[in-house]
Amino acid sequence: MTRESLINTALFLMLPLTAGAAWILDEPFIITLATKVAILALAGVGLNIALGLGGLVSLGHAAFFGIGGYAMGILAHHAQTYTPLMEAPFLIEGTNVMPVIWLVAVIAGALAALAIGALSLRTSGVYFIMITLAFGQMLYYFAISWPAYGGEDGLSIYVRNGFPGFNTLDPIQFFAIAFVILAVTLLAAGRLAASAFGLALSAARQNAVRVETVGLSPYRLRLLAFVISGAITALAGALFADLNRFVSPTMFSWQMSGEIMIFVILGGVGRLYGPVAGAALFILLEHVLGGLSDFWHVYLGILLLLVVLFARGGMIGSLAGREVAHD
Repeated sequence: MTRESLINTALFLMLPLTAGAAWILDEPFIITLATKVAILALAGVGLNIALGLGGLVSLGHAAFFGIGGYAMGILAHHAQTYTPLMEAPFLIEGTNVMPVIWLVAVIAGALAALAIGALSLRTSGVYFIMITLAFGQMLYYFAISWPAYGGEDGLSIYVRNGFPGFNTLDPIQFFAIAFVILAVTLLAAGRLAASAFGLALSAARQNAVRVETVGLSPYRLRLLAFVISGAITALAGALFADLNRFVSPTMFSWQMSGEIMIFVILGGVGRLYGPVAGAALFILLEHVLGGLSDFWHVYLGILLLLVVLFARGGMIGSLAGREVAHD
């Protein structure tokens, strides 16, 4: 087993051990923090597929995060108010069943990523960054001007949605749901990176011309990666909104896109468990330093600067050295 595999295993066990210890000590707030880490890490895994494998620097992934959040909020809102989303030409009602909400969020995120990616991927470099940012901000201002679902004030969901066989209001049970989804997604992302598609996508990132000469389309490879990335990020958004029982336009903001990217950079771009390490460090800094100063982002900025300058592989890259593993 390589050093990076050991680090990945430790990171994988860190969340359930922390949540389990908090449950034994009756500290529901710590369980909620661990749940937040798992959900934000899931969003980071989504971005890492586009950024780490495809080399797509997207500053608009909050668009998919927000779409997932609003998919949950809208469906749950109509379920709790007993009003249908649509009556004609056919009846569509709200729901508070998590698997149904997740499916809607994933489909909505994938379709949005398909539309945004089809346009954005016709550009590259700083133009791609700015176009993805513009799409995110368009959705942000649309949500602000959408009074039917709270507008600028957001939308509160009074009862957390349900999952068959679980009491989702119990913090440890909701954590278990979020952690299992993260674990399955990490497994799928690892298989994706090692698959023929993942290898072709990585090759397109390094040299698109050579990939095109062997009959593959770099545009299609990147678009598919972008769609998968958007779907996973939307799922994370739905879980995040359920955790807070609240959805607001801030989920679409460029600050949210920046935070998701910070998770990936801190942990290590292209490292499978990088988003887990980055999200855990971010939440730890927010919890510890946020209680000491309102300007804790200054310390985060210094840390991010040090990582970019001296630890190009992020936390995992620094600890693992030059070894590279995807398991």
